[in-house]
Amino acid sequence: MPIYFAFALTFFTFVPINAARVLLSLYALELGAKPLAVGVLAATFSVFPMLLAVLAGKVTDRYGPRWPVLFGTVVVLGGMLVPYFIPGLPALYIAAAMNGFAFAFFSVSLQNLVGLLSPLHDRPQNFSYFSLMVSTSNFCGPLFAGFAIDHSGHAVACLQVALFSLAPMVMLAVWGGALPRGTRDAAPPGSVLDTLAEPAVRKVLATSSLIMSGQDLFQTYMPVYGHGIGLSASAIGVVLGLFAGAAFVVQVVLKRLIARFSMQALLAYTFYLGAASFILIPFFENAVVLALLSFAFGLGMGCGQPIITMLMFSHSTEGRTGEALGLRITVNHLTRVAGPVVFGSIASVLGVLPLFWINALMLASGGMLSRPKK
Repeated sequence: MPIYFAFALTFFTFVPINAARVLLSLYALELGAKPLAVGVLAATFSVFPMLLAVLAGKVTDRYGPRWPVLFGTVVVLGGMLVPYFIPGLPALYIAAAMNGFAFAFFSVSLQNLVGLLSPLHDRPQNFSYFSLMVSTSNFCGPLFAGFAIDHSGHAVACLQVALFSLAPMVMLAVWGGALPRGTRDAAPPGSVLDTLAEPAVRKVLATSSLIMSGQDLFQTYMPVYGHGIGLSASAIGVVLGLFAGAAFVVQVVLKRLIARFSMQALLAYTFYLGAASFILIPFFENAVVLALLSFAFGLGMGCGQPIITMLMFSHSTEGRTGEALGLRITVNHLTRVAGPVVFGSIASVLGVLPLFWINALMLASGGMLSRPKK
């Protein structure tokens, strides 16, 4: 029962965060924000995960996942109430920061929870199921945000997202006692620098940051691109939702793909398919075609995150797995903080379209880095 509870908890925890990312970006555009301001807003989501993820990993190692996840959901609820009660662009930045603060705690805790509950032979399958839940939330979150905006307006949509956060709180209150306790005292001495000393870990961190950059740029600037060509909020939500839907599809068969190909080869194919999708997006303005490209991009990226998470968990020291996963999140969000600001500056000067091609080159380089050695 605990592993299935972990999957359900993942879904209900991630939906509000994924809805908030799209909702706050579209709300900012509605208030007249420029691409650079939207990029800074996206970066704001990542400031606290960058700063706190390793600490959050240590907390979950020591005390278990229940309380970090509960704390995170409470912060999400409070953050989304801010733009409901105080409309305006500054409130969106506050909400984004609070969502990022929450994400730092529950993301690493839930990943570590799945690893702790999984015997070695079940780990690929369970991390794949974990990613399925994240992908499902990635699909439902943007759809929820898009239709909530179209039917209720941006401010009321923020309230609806906040209320959704009550679901994981109730789940933890009723069943949270069944989750594992902390294991930090059993860990051998060492520091994050010891983990970074491993070449395999550094390679995992580099490829992980490239995947995260590609996904974030897509989720941040596809709404900007869609808004610029006149797509409705619902259509943008469908396009983004199909990205997550494709990730869901590929993760259903991920265990078979891993058995057929090596993890490194599959990771390289992930990058190449993502790069091809990014190259083609700026050539089309039809919502159906963009949805198909979004689906193709999701097929590629959908393999990447569970493979990276498995590799990072496998390279970590027993009793300090949360800390190692937190290090990965820190590096990812360092990229997320810098990337949107840099790309937003480029978009303000050159427009949004070159961003897709620049990121295609970055993903292609990730494919070269991930190729297995002959």
